Amino acid sequence: MTNEQEQDFGNLISAGHIDHDVFRAIADCTYDWESWHAPDGKLVWVNAAVERMTGCSPAECLKMPDYPLPLVAVEDREKVAAVMADAKEGGSGNDVEFRGQHRDGSERWMAVSWQPMSDLSHRHLGFRASVRDVTERHQLREELRMHNQHLEQLVQERTAKIAQLEEHRLRMEKLAALGQMAAGVAHEVNNPLAGIRNAFALFKSSLPEDDENYELLELIDSEIDRISAITHQMYQLYRPSQQQATTFDLERTIAGVVALLQPQATKSKVQIDVITGQCQPAEQLEATQVELREGEVKQILFNIVRNAIQASPRSGVVKIEFTLSNLQATISVTDQGAGVTADVAKRLFEPFFTTKSDTTRQGMGLGLSVSRSLAEAMNGAIDVDHKFTNGACFKVTLPRRLKQV
Repeated sequence: MTNEQEQDFGNLISAGHIDHDVFRAIADCTYDWESWHAPDGKLVWVNAAVERMTGCSPAECLKMPDYPLPLVAVEDREKVAAVMADAKEGGSGNDVEFRGQHRDGSERWMAVSWQPMSDLSHRHLGFRASVRDVTERHQLREELRMHNQHLEQLVQERTAKIAQLEEHRLRMEKLAALGQMAAGVAHEVNNPLAGIRNAFALFKSSLPEDDENYELLELIDSEIDRISAITHQMYQLYRPSQQQATTFDLERTIAGVVALLQPQATKSKVQIDVITGQCQPAEQLEATQVELREGEVKQILFNIVRNAIQASPRSGVVKIEFTLSNLQATISVTDQGAGVTADVAKRLFEPFFTTKSDTTRQGMGLGLSVSRSLAEAMNGAIDVDHKFTNGACFKVTLPRRLKQV
């Protein structure tokens, strides 16, 4: 420093209670990279921390005509030059990040703060700059960004999976509706068709084979057979499930259904509580395990819990409670809706019967019908307690083990 600069530096010490040597010792021992610049931006003083952070000594820094740019990564020199220009204009700033260039070629993230300096007479003395190593902070922030990006990816994948499952559910529901309708139509067609076949057989037997119209009778007979084959195919469309029973954890399956319906519950502001009742192990089965058709159990639960969410008021609670005895699995789903009357309870499981008059919640009236069919196909049952106060309670009972046919 020149004598004049030393004098200016000394004016910064209040009332002369701290001498230059003490002040210099404090400044030199500061952990951050500290520097003092003249009004024109020329470096006047820099502490020893600069060597720890850049590999260059204070003496080397004082000889640099364009300090501190040689200590900055090439990509960020323009940013730091703008900081220096603002400081020379008397401006101040805080925590501007840049990449520092170490003598060994490595780079570290740093943050610079700057402010103007003046003596006790308010004479402008230049500005000071303080540089802090923020590499760890930057790394943590980058890790957080990566975690957030990964989380967003997981959410997108989960959303896509839910959409795929929802599409599959709608397809299965439509297929079940088509199958049930086909079975009904086939049943209704088969009755008159049997009468037509019997009457035609009598009529055909009364004509000799050499009759000129006998070939037409053969054609009619073959068409009746074709109609019969079509109705048989319609029956086949609604055959009982051929899915094999597997051993699975019922508690985990219920949790999976709840996760699938959680977006709908959140949108309706409905809370879903799962309560695990008494569960006892069975032969070769753990406490919460069953041996059933898992896909169909999921479909049953999905339909019933979804109906409970739709029936519940905002801020309502849907409770799912299950118990497992040695021979039976029981699942109860309770909502806090308006409940069902005795008359509605009688028709609740009929195909295409629905109580959802709200267009935003309009259903096809097939969910409960399909669910009951699936439960009965596993030798189980679904019942509704229409006498239940403050809502409705659906109880699903299934065997603990499905006997393979």
